[in-house]
Amino acid sequence: MAQLTALRYLTADDVTAAMPPLEERLRLAERTLTALATPEATQLPPKIAIHPRPEAAFIHAMPAHLRGDSPADDLAGMKWVAGYRTNNELGLPSISAVVVMNDAATGLPTAILDGGPITAQRTAAVTGVALRHFGPRLHGRTPIVGFIGAGVQGHSHLPVLGHVLPGLELRIFDRHAERAAELAEAARATEGIASATVVESGPAATEGADAVVTAASLTSPDLRQALTNDWLSTDVTLVPIDYDTHAAAEVARDAALFLVDQTEQFLYTRGTGHFTGYPDPHAMLGLAILEGWERPPGRIVVSHLGVGLADVVFGDAIVRRAEELGLGTLLAR
Repeated sequence: MAQLTALRYLTADDVTAAMPPLEERLRLAERTLTALATPEATQLPPKIAIHPRPEAAFIHAMPAHLRGDSPADDLAGMKWVAGYRTNNELGLPSISAVVVMNDAATGLPTAILDGGPITAQRTAAVTGVALRHFGPRLHGRTPIVGFIGAGVQGHSHLPVLGHVLPGLELRIFDRHAERAAELAEAARATEGIASATVVESGPAATEGADAVVTAASLTSPDLRQALTNDWLSTDVTLVPIDYDTHAAAEVARDAALFLVDQTEQFLYTRGTGHFTGYPDPHAMLGLAILEGWERPPGRIVVSHLGVGLADVVFGDAIVRRAEELGLGTLLAR
C-alpha cells in the first residue's frame, strides 16, 4: 500500500530562492497562455469570490487543471488570494496569497507555497510574452517605456522589461513620489535599462512612449478608466495589469488589436462591473501566438487579468526546483 508523503511548505523566501531564471519564466508564461487557447487542455473556472466586511476587500479562489501530453504531465492546484486595501494602514501587504499544489493522479495536496512572489513573477512574465510577440515596432530606435505604479509589480517587471526591450528608457509615475524614486533607483541597476526617470503625472509617463504598462492597485476606484486615447501614441503597445483601473474603454475599442489572457474570464469579470464599455476582445494572446499573428499597425492593448493556471504552472516548476535544492519545510500528514 502506498504511503502518504510529507507536505512541502515553501515560505516567500523559499519560493524566491527556487524561482526559475528569467528566460524559463517567460517560457512558463507562454506555455500557460497557449494552453489557455487550447480548451481541451485546461479547466479554469472563473474566479470564485467572497467580499468580507472592509470596503473593496476580496478573497478569490482560482482553481486550475492542465492536461499534459501524458498523465504524468498533468497539473492541478489552486491559488487562494486576498486583497484588502485597509491593510496599508496596518503596515500589512494589501495582497496576500497561497498556492496549493495537488497530485493530479490522486488529488492529494503535495505542496503549499507563499503566493506573493509567484504572483509578482508570473504577472511580469506574461507582460514580457505580450511585449515579445506584440511589442512596439522600433526600427532601430531606443525603446521608451512608460510605467504607472511603483509597487511590487513595478519591481518584478524591471528585469523582464530590460530583457525583452534592451536599452530602454523608462519613465515612472506613482502617486507616492518616494515609491517612484525607489523604483527608478532599482531600474538604473537593472540590466537592459539604460535610464529611468520619475515624472510628475500619468500622461507624462505615457506621452510618446512605445510601450506602456499600468500597474496601479485594483482597489483604487478613484482612478477608474483615467487613461484615455489622448495619453497614448498611435503605435503604442499598452499592457494594463490593473484591469480597467487606468485604461479607458475607448482605448480598447479603438485599438487595432485587443487581446486578453483568457476570454471567458474577461467576459465574466466584465459582467461583475469591471471593464464597463469595453468591447469583446479580438482573441486570446495565446491563440494569437499559436496562429502566428503579426503585429498590425496601430495601438495594441493586451490586458491580462491573471489566471490560476499561471500560478499552478509556476508552482509546479518552483516545487520541482525546491526539491532539488532541499528547500522548504516538510509537514507530516
